[in-house]
Amino acid sequence: MSIGEMLAATVPMARTLNLQFLETTPDKAVVALPDQSEYHNHVGGPHAGAMFTLGESASGAIVLAAFGDQLSRAVPLAVSAEISYKKLAMGAVTATATLGRPAAEVVAELDAGERPEFPVAIEIQRGDGAVTGEMTVVWTLRPNG
Repeated sequence: MSIGEMLAATVPMARTLNLQFLETTPDKAVVALPDQSEYHNHVGGPHAGAMFTLGESASGAIVLAAFGDQLSRAVPLAVSAEISYKKLAMGAVTATATLGRPAAEVVAELDAGERPEFPVAIEIQRGDGAVTGEMTVVWTLRPNG
């Protein structure tokens, strides 16, 4: 099962919005939100909440790709999130997530008995390539037990 399939199976909101996991690697996650009228706002574009969920889902996908081998000893949890809406989004939008710290550095903190925190940067673009939103989600790996 791919990371996208796993997220769709375990996170009902990802299924609800019909998110499409286009690319998921430890270096980059790309997730698309199709244009769906039931998730539009008052001006006919994707609702802010749908775009937030898109960005958070992309961040979760890269966290699973980068740290999936740590799941037996730690649980990834979102700590905080911030989003800026830059331009009007219309039609389908795509979120691209990248890790803000090297994965090896985060794992080294976990190895040292710490609870590491790390940012994930997300850029949301509309079909013409214009950046409509920027988001940062801070994640932690909470050690089990």
